[in-house]
Amino acid sequence: MNVLVVGGAGFIGSHLTERLLAEGHAVDVVDLLTSGSLSNLADARSLGGNLKIHTLDAGADELQALVAMRSPDVIYHLAVLPPGVPAEHCAGDAMRSTLAVLEAARSLGEVKVVVALSAVTLYGDVPAKDQPVKESQPWNPVGVHGVITRALADLLAMYREQHSVEFTALAMANVYGPRQRADAGVVGAFANALQEGITPMMHGDGRQTRDFLFIDDAVDALVRGAHKGSGLVVNVGTGVATSIRDLWALMAGPDGRAPSPSPRRQHDVSRFVLSPTRARIHLAWAPWTELTAVSYTHL
Repeated sequence: MNVLVVGGAGFIGSHLTERLLAEGHAVDVVDLLTSGSLSNLADARSLGGNLKIHTLDAGADELQALVAMRSPDVIYHLAVLPPGVPAEHCAGDAMRSTLAVLEAARSLGEVKVVVALSAVTLYGDVPAKDQPVKESQPWNPVGVHGVITRALADLLAMYREQHSVEFTALAMANVYGPRQRADAGVVGAFANALQEGITPMMHGDGRQTRDFLFIDDAVDALVRGAHKGSGLVVNVGTGVATSIRDLWALMAGPDGRAPSPSPRRQHDVSRFVLSPTRARIHLAWAPWTELTAVSYTHL
């Protein structure tokens, strides 16, 4: 199978690229290397498979030419809204790159588009009675990132209806694991603090909860999305809520120093956990990595 991974030098994209190469697929990585890094692909390059890396803007005309030349069976779009980047700096790029991917898929025909979205920004602050969050939950976007995420999901649906472009959109929980940047999630921030011997910041009182998903589990869902879940938004999470306080306790251990309190961030939802039921049914997927192993899987 020929696969194109947009954002393939990033945290999730580099792990996906490794998995695809290990399975014997030919992989073209497209990444402008603004938030991704070639060092993330060191392990993938060492596998010696059919890997090509293209340093170009996913929203540029060159993407359509590359897709026409390489004729991928699947396009993964993972460069939607890079974590840690302010919305005003990436909203336009997110729309341009997604439109470019969809137009390239429309022109080529017979290609599946798989997109990873942030579930918490899409669904927003969901009442406790409606959690774990199912796909039937109305979207209530959090801030500009959330509004853009909803617009991208609507674009996918429109291209499927009007141009027969098949897609699967995976609404991801908080993904963590090796290569995660310190500014790209609380697990990465805590891991960096432990490695550097510094005191981390904790926004609010730390009682807010999240659904933490290990990178290998996230990649497995992405791989399955290439052949399953067409036309669907599928939640990819563990169904287990963990408070930020408890996360720090797991990572730092009983002797860890207490984090420094800081004001709660705007748009920071109080509780969030996903239902993985649709993923089990339509992707034949389930997570297998428990968060209790976070010190071994991340540090």
